[in-house]
Amino acid sequence: MYLLPAIDLLDGEAVRLERGDYAKVTVYHDDPAEQAQLFEEDGAEWVHVVDLDGARDGVAANAGIIERILRLTSLSVEVGGGLRTLDDLRRMADLGVARMVLGTSLVTDPELAQAAREEFGPDMLAAGIDAKGGDVKVEGWVQGAGIDALELAGCMADMGYEHLIYTDIARDGMRTGIAPAAYVEMAQAFRNPVIASGGISTLEDIRALAKVSDAIEGAITGRAIYEGSFSVADGVAACRSTLEVASEGAERLERPLTLQDLEG
Repeated sequence: MYLLPAIDLLDGEAVRLERGDYAKVTVYHDDPAEQAQLFEEDGAEWVHVVDLDGARDGVAANAGIIERILRLTSLSVEVGGGLRTLDDLRRMADLGVARMVLGTSLVTDPELAQAAREEFGPDMLAAGIDAKGGDVKVEGWVQGAGIDALELAGCMADMGYEHLIYTDIARDGMRTGIAPAAYVEMAQAFRNPVIASGGISTLEDIRALAKVSDAIEGAITGRAIYEGSFSVADGVAACRSTLEVASEGAERLERPLTLQDLEG
């Protein structure tokens, strides 16, 4: 399991939204590339970048900032938001991003998801499933898709996707803690470990994920780091400690994980 500190881009700044509400914005840094440098200096190897302008408007709008992050750091950059065409994806790939996240288009344009899988392969792509109460949300979380999140995860597995970011919108940006069982359930549906997003607010949350580390590839957090609940260095160390948990005999996903795994 690895840590992905988050940089959400809106109007050229690094921000966080409260439960995806564009009317409830907190600005944390006016230079997102400088923020990425700070993450790298503190031990991060990945950064999760979301183009909130693109997610809302359907047009990727922050390629210049993403290019600057790539130029000024050696971080592996995961990018989502507004990637709705193959040309959008090619532009990001040409910049040198490590992974591109498809979200809204998984619902509105499944042919794009398939074409992207064929062109870029599974390593450079992630399915981004954002849900509230089990219902998938799209268009920057402002619209319900009328699709069950677990069903969509299964479809992405069938399509050959190997990375999936699951965001619990009700918890995102609220520092309310996590529900490990939700990620276990999503990993079962996806048949692969998932990247956990939404509500990670303390090191205890990361340690809770360690108990089900077979279901977790990575952990995304933003507000908790910006507001000092824990440092990137401590988060990276906590994620790495999950390797020790896994090596002590945790069973892999060949068998279904249950709530007993969470309690044991």
